[in-house]
Amino acid sequence: MSLPSKWLHMYDDFITKNAHQVAQIESTLRSLTYIIPGRFRDAEIASESIHSGVQLLSLYHDALLRRAHAVAKIAAAQAEAPPSPHARYTRHWTNRSPLYRRVAYLLQVVRYVELLCEMAAKRRGGEEARWRVVVLLESIKAICRLVLLRVTRSRPIVTPALPERGPLPEEPPGNPAEHDDESMGMGEDDEDRGLLGSIGGSHNSTASASNEWTMSRTGMSLPPLPAPGDTSGFLLSRVLTADDIKPAAKLVNTLRGQARVAEVLHILAPLAFAVALARCKDKRRSWTPWLLGVGIELTARQLRDRGLRTTPLEREEWSRRAWAMGWWAMRGAFYENVTKGAVEGLRRRLPGLLAGIVEDYEYLWENYYYSTSS
Repeated sequence: MSLPSKWLHMYDDFITKNAHQVAQIESTLRSLTYIIPGRFRDAEIASESIHSGVQLLSLYHDALLRRAHAVAKIAAAQAEAPPSPHARYTRHWTNRSPLYRRVAYLLQVVRYVELLCEMAAKRRGGEEARWRVVVLLESIKAICRLVLLRVTRSRPIVTPALPERGPLPEEPPGNPAEHDDESMGMGEDDEDRGLLGSIGGSHNSTASASNEWTMSRTGMSLPPLPAPGDTSGFLLSRVLTADDIKPAAKLVNTLRGQARVAEVLHILAPLAFAVALARCKDKRRSWTPWLLGVGIELTARQLRDRGLRTTPLEREEWSRRAWAMGWWAMRGAFYENVTKGAVEGLRRRLPGLLAGIVEDYEYLWENYYYSTSS
């Protein structure tokens, strides 16, 4: 019984010490699953299984690196490049609320496996089983988002709900094992103190190959000086903004009145579209489900708070939702009656390899609901 636990511990230790290489491998595998010829036809379930597996493994790696703080190297990187508002906000709720953390992980897992579940349901039980699975998954996602809305005290749901993996710094000089041992017990408060301590100076320092000064006693590094022509950019990158000093929870405002109704409508729009589409007889050409889904989304956008209190993180989220509205052009009756002809015309003008990839995606868009789900 102890052998699998030992292997898992060895794997976790390997991931923590080789975060750069692991991130590159994940990116490569994720890219390959998008361009494999015939991905969406004979080997659709196999290739989608690889894609979902890579996404789930990446999610586990993110949790592992956050739990280990990727040792002191990430703290040094954050001293030079502070975390984004999205990372600060999601990290705050992930650390503060166990319920938020569990629900956010469940929501992310469902998003990673939803297309695979739809493919498997269609293969095993046909169209009826497929639409039951689609409605079930959309119900789970809507419930998760409503719970997150409640946990965050009626604040808009940001996407993704979990903090994303930040940029990893280069390997520090010296023995990596020494840095690992020093930082394994480093908590969030210790990390903040480490960031402040990293700007201190010492006359007992040595220069590394990357022009950074490494203190011989503490092992901490001082950032290099800017180039003579980049002084303004160097100083501006270290200017504090209002969001930098705000508490993390204040990066997103609490919704009230019609703004809260708008958020609930946005959460329920995909579920309403899926239920209407599942009950519709002519799913390809009927405009009713499409008009219902788009109508709810547009109503949510009209009711949202547009006041001066809107924070940059909220504007970023609404901008992402505005771009996601473009996927409605690839769904339901609009795709079948309008977009499909334009896509076919574009495919005929592309070279052979690109035309084959577009054709595979056409097969996906026409046959699976979650191929265009945002």
